[in-house]
Amino acid sequence: MMDLKIQDVTFAYGEHAVLRGTTFYVPQGSFLGIIGPNGGGKTTLLKLLSRLLLPQGGCILLGGQPLAAFNRKDLARNMAVVAQDTMASYQFTVEDVVLMGRAPYLGRFQSESLADYEIVHHALAVTGCSHLRERLITELSGGERQRVMIARALAQQPKVLLLDEPTAHLDIGYQQEILDLLKHLSLSEGLTVVAVLHDLNLAAYYCQKLVLVHNGRIHASGHPSRVLTPENLEEVYGIRVLVTPHPVFGTPQVSLLPGSRRRQRKVAPPVHIIAGGGSGGELLRDLVEAGYTVTTGVLNVGDSDWEAARALAVPVVAEAPFSGISEERHKEHLAMLEQAGAVVLAEIPLGHGNLLNVEAALAAAEAGKPVFILEERGEVERDFTGGEGAKLLNAVKAKGIVIREKVGLYRALKEIFGGPLNLPAEAEPPADK
Repeated sequence: MMDLKIQDVTFAYGEHAVLRGTTFYVPQGSFLGIIGPNGGGKTTLLKLLSRLLLPQGGCILLGGQPLAAFNRKDLARNMAVVAQDTMASYQFTVEDVVLMGRAPYLGRFQSESLADYEIVHHALAVTGCSHLRERLITELSGGERQRVMIARALAQQPKVLLLDEPTAHLDIGYQQEILDLLKHLSLSEGLTVVAVLHDLNLAAYYCQKLVLVHNGRIHASGHPSRVLTPENLEEVYGIRVLVTPHPVFGTPQVSLLPGSRRRQRKVAPPVHIIAGGGSGGELLRDLVEAGYTVTTGVLNVGDSDWEAARALAVPVVAEAPFSGISEERHKEHLAMLEQAGAVVLAEIPLGHGNLLNVEAALAAAEAGKPVFILEERGEVERDFTGGEGAKLLNAVKAKGIVIREKVGLYRALKEIFGGPLNLPAEAEPPADK
């Protein structure tokens, strides 16, 4: 079994320690991603795995044998490396480049056999490069060149493939193409893949296991859901994030949250957002970033707007998942509205379960509070109550202010509350000439 074991590995450049007591395991046929901030030791770790560097402490085992026990040819027959920089200045055809992968199997003056060419053509086919065979490597795009370098590595017939940022400088289409290929090779051919990756969402989607490296140590390792937590990412990257399941596949997805600007002065009384179904996430973010005190409700637990409010530390009146608004939550909502300086009714779909939210907006308007009804999409049908919701919404419009775009809303709020708020750039009025 050609697995990888990294046991208590240490390494330093001079007096600068890069890796300290690094330990993890890579089973045969798995796809492992190495993630972490720049300067954390990821590339050094990959160089140690490929024996470009030697550990100063601990050991690395390939198939139960120390890397140092392999001669160069044996190591190249078991392990291949694809570097981050795939630029080529030499005028070789793609077939010639991939043929270089057969070097570990040839004697000093030995020519390639028919079997070698068959292996090369298979590597070209697997990577989708057969049609490029006669092209010069210098004529290819970045994505094509990356596939060719992977084909060359596969021509070595390795058990382990190491890659340093294989998707760097590639557009999203080529990124998917390369990672789909690596995943396929791992699952169908039992190839062990270890890749340094910067895109956390791609790493979560494609890798079976992640190793998060920070300051020369393994900060976390295991299934992506264990590694990509808000706490881990804030500790390692110094950023606030929201981690939610992929809507289809359930893998963790990382989204950035507002950072230090949230600490700027707050404007009171609050702006209250009535939202739901994803209609309020951008509003919540923009207003919190601008320095407003914000509240929201009533939102069902698990709703994307509820998730946004929770991530932004916005006070929220929450109802049970998939439930209509109860009388108790409605009263709590009305009490919160009494404290608001302005109310925004987002473009929520109207159903029997949330009509009490529209009634709350009407109550706020009747109490004399400025109520803004956001309708960016115009006359889009969003009443699913047989007319009851539309009638109630029209009553709110009669007493409130209809706003056709968020820019207008932000300007209106700035006029009400005053002060040098940090509104989004597009919301700022043009400077006087």
